[in-house]
Amino acid sequence: MWTFLGRPECILCLSSALSTMALYNLKELPRLNQTHLTPLLLVTRRVGLKAERSQFTLEGSPFRIISGTIDYFRIPRQKWRISLRMMRDCGFNTLTTHVPWNLHEPAVGQFRFTENLDLITFITMASGEGLWVILCPGPYVGSDLDLGGLPSWLLKDPKMKLRTTYKGFTGAMNSYFDHLVPRIAPFQYRKGGPIIAVQIENEYGSYYMDKKYMAYVKKALVSRGISELLMTADDGLGLRKGHLKNVLATVHMKNIRKQTYEDLESIQGRSPILMMVYTSNSFDTWGALRHFGDPQMLMKDVREMFVLGFSFNFYMFHGGTNFGFIGGAQSSDGYLPVVTSYDYNGLLTEVGARTPEYRVFQEFFRTVTDISNKRKPANIFTYAPLKLLYFKTLWEVLPHLDRPTKSVKPIPMELLPVNQGNGQSFGYTLYETTISHGGLLTSRGHVQDRGQVFLDNNHIGVLDHYNDELPIVKNPSKKTQVLRILVENQGRLTYGKDINKQRKGLTGDIYLDKIPLRHFTIYSLELKNAFTQKKLPKSWEIVTSHVQGPAFFLSHLRVADPPQDIFIKIKGWAKGVIFINGQILGRYWNVGPQETLYVPGSWLHPGVNEIVMFEELKGSVKIQLTEEANLGTTFQRAISALGTIFSPCTIEGLSMMLIIAPFIPPILRRYNRPHPSAASS
Repeated sequence: MWTFLGRPECILCLSSALSTMALYNLKELPRLNQTHLTPLLLVTRRVGLKAERSQFTLEGSPFRIISGTIDYFRIPRQKWRISLRMMRDCGFNTLTTHVPWNLHEPAVGQFRFTENLDLITFITMASGEGLWVILCPGPYVGSDLDLGGLPSWLLKDPKMKLRTTYKGFTGAMNSYFDHLVPRIAPFQYRKGGPIIAVQIENEYGSYYMDKKYMAYVKKALVSRGISELLMTADDGLGLRKGHLKNVLATVHMKNIRKQTYEDLESIQGRSPILMMVYTSNSFDTWGALRHFGDPQMLMKDVREMFVLGFSFNFYMFHGGTNFGFIGGAQSSDGYLPVVTSYDYNGLLTEVGARTPEYRVFQEFFRTVTDISNKRKPANIFTYAPLKLLYFKTLWEVLPHLDRPTKSVKPIPMELLPVNQGNGQSFGYTLYETTISHGGLLTSRGHVQDRGQVFLDNNHIGVLDHYNDELPIVKNPSKKTQVLRILVENQGRLTYGKDINKQRKGLTGDIYLDKIPLRHFTIYSLELKNAFTQKKLPKSWEIVTSHVQGPAFFLSHLRVADPPQDIFIKIKGWAKGVIFINGQILGRYWNVGPQETLYVPGSWLHPGVNEIVMFEELKGSVKIQLTEEANLGTTFQRAISALGTIFSPCTIEGLSMMLIIAPFIPPILRRYNRPHPSAASS
C-alpha cells in the first residue's frame, strides 16, 4: 500500500551513509570542475575509471559519475542523438545502457547489430555528444524486459537452468559473447572509446542459484578483452551474495537499509558509493494505477546524494517505448504484464520532450557544474481521425499463414517447430481442436498467459491467471464443433527464481469435464515486423459498424513533410497490437492505465502510411490521433499525489494514511486487476 501512496522519505537511508563516507559540509554543495574530463577533450588515456578511497578518479583526476539510463532499443534510432544531446545539456556526464541478448540473437546463431540495434553507433554518438558510457552487457540485464532480456529459445531445453553454469546456458552465452564482446571491446576507454565501466549481470544477489556463476561471467568478459572497471549491481538485501572479489559493488535503491552501507564498507572498504539505479518511479502494468513520481522527493534525494559524495545513475533519463512485445512482467502481486509505454516518469517524456523535472535538474546541475545551452524541441502536428477502415477476421487470415503444426497434445510456443527450429518467442498461438460434447473447460494453470476461447468462431470467454474454468455449451444440432483457444504471451517474468518456468502458450493439458483434449492444429502468430505486409490477404472489407474480433483492421494516414511524432488513442478499441508501415508498435488494452500509443515520426514517411490493428475483441469504426500522450487518468494522478502530500515518514502523514487505508482496497479492486471482463466491456 505504501508503494501505491508514495515512497517514504527515508527509503535511501542517506543519513546512515555518513558513517561510512568522508564528510562534506552538509550546508554547501561541492563545486565540480570536470569540464576537462570529457571524451572529446581527454586525449591521453593511460588510467581509466578507478575507485580511489572515497571517490572515483578518471585519468587520475577526481570524477563524479552523473549518469542517466537510455536504452537504445526503446528509442527510435533517428532520435538517439537528440536524446543524448539533451542528456548532456541537462548536466549529465555519463550514459548507462543495457544490451538485450534476446533482441541481438532472436534465433540461435542469427545476430542483429543494425538499424535500431546498432549498439556501436549509439555508443559512438554518446561519445560525440561528450558522454562516457557504462555498459551493461548481461547476459541477463533485467530492465523490465521479457525474461530479463534472455532469449526465449533457451527454454527449448527442458533442463535449462538460466543464469547458472549449466552447460546449456553457458554454451549459448559464450557463443553470444563471441559476437558481442569483439564489437564493444575496441570502444573501451584506454583504446580511445567512451566505455569507462562494464556491469556484470544484474541483481544476481537476489537470484543466487549458482555461487560460481558470477565469476564465470566475469571470466567470459575479461578473457574476450574487457579491461575497464568492472562492477556488480544489487539491491540492499542482495548486496553480499551478488558481489565479486576485486569488483566494485554498486547498489540499487530497492531495500536500502543502514546495513547496506555497512555491508558496502565491509566488502570493499571506504570506496565511493555509486547508486547504480536511482529512480522516482516504477514501470506501469496493465489494469493497475499509473505510477507518478514525486519531483520534490526526487530533488531532495539528489541534493543529499550529491552532498554526501555519491555518484548515481538516474533510471530512466529517457525511458522510451516497449516496442513490439519486448516488455516483461512482474509477479510480486499476481501476474502483472508491463504496458507498452516505458515513460517511467523520466526526465524526458516517452516522445523525448523535456519535462519540468528536466529543467529542475538542469538548474541544479548548473549550480555545481558547467552545462551546454538549451535547445528548442520540435513542434508536434495534429491529425484528423481516420474513419475509412477495412477489416479481415482472423479466421479468414488463417489460410494465408505458414502451415500449422499438428500435435496430439498442446505444445508451448517455445517448442513449436517454427523459425528454423528456434520456436516462437512472442505474440499469440492459436490452438484448434474439435469437441463432441459440452462441459466444464479447465486449464489447471496451463494457459500462459491469456487465452480467449471460441466455439465455432463465437467468443465464449477467457482463461488466464485469474480464471481457470469456463463452461462450454455445445450446439445439440451439430455432431462436433471447433474449439479454439487464442493464447497471448503477455510477457515473461523479468526477474525472480521462476524465470526457468516461463514457457508460454498451452504449457500442458486442457480438460473438458476432466478429460484432456487431444489432436490440436496449432498456428503460430508471432506477429513479427512485416507480418502485415507478407501474411495478410490483399482484399479487405470496408468497416460499416463495430466488427467482432479477433480481426485485423487497416487504415491509411496521410502525412506531411517532415513527419512528426503522434499518438494513437485507443478509445473505442478493446485489446490488441498496432503496426505502422509493417513495424509492430506495441500492445494496447482498455483496462489502462495507458490510453495512447506513441508513433515515432521516424516510422512515418511523407505521403500515405499504413496502420494495421489486430483487435482481439471488438473494433471501433475510427482511429483517433492526438499530439499528446495519455499514460494515466487524472483520478490516478490525484490518488498517487497523496503520497506527496502525506509522507509516511512523518507522524501526520502516517496518521492520515491510517485514516484513508480502509478506502484504498475498493479503489484497487476497481482499477488494479486486469480481469477479462474489463477488456470486453
